[in-house]
Amino acid sequence: MTQHDMEARQAGVRRTIWRSVAALIGMFAFAFALVPLYDVFCRVTGINGKVDTTAQALVHDDVDESRLVTVQFITRNGSGLPWRLDVETRQVRLHPGQTSEVNFMFSNQSSSENWGRAVPSVSPNTATRHVRKSSCFCFEEQLLQAGERVEMPLVFQLDRDLPPEVNTVTLVYTLYPVEGKTQTLQAGVKRDEGGEA
Repeated sequence: MTQHDMEARQAGVRRTIWRSVAALIGMFAFAFALVPLYDVFCRVTGINGKVDTTAQALVHDDVDESRLVTVQFITRNGSGLPWRLDVETRQVRLHPGQTSEVNFMFSNQSSSENWGRAVPSVSPNTATRHVRKSSCFCFEEQLLQAGERVEMPLVFQLDRDLPPEVNTVTLVYTLYPVEGKTQTLQAGVKRDEGGEA
């Protein structure tokens, strides 16, 4: 094999390596961007029950008294957070356009403070865009002290454009830890207890 052939072969290997590295970087960037893109897509289309977690204006003079819709509430405790989430009533019946308020109870059952978040979803998917919330604990992360119990309201309404075939809407709230803040708190407690880290 000549020197020229060796150099050509090495150049081909280098090109293959650089292409592989570029492909890996591209795949990583795509995977990193996929989650926020998926969340935006779900909020826009209402697919997968994803809901917008920002306050919305309620309409107070547009109640459809010709129909009643049952709204059910389900609470779930995700793994990794020693909290309990309860709701004062499991379901309400209301007219589209009617405002309703339901209280939820959060309790930290651990001996340390930590951060959590209630992540909402709506079923059926067709109802997702028709749930308006003016006040909800799901809009932001919550901090509970050790053993603390807090009551927080959900103020919402179903808009009049709710499809007529939807007679029951289910709102599910699942508790999850806020990893970064919880770990920061735990690290701070360890530094306080043990002196310098």
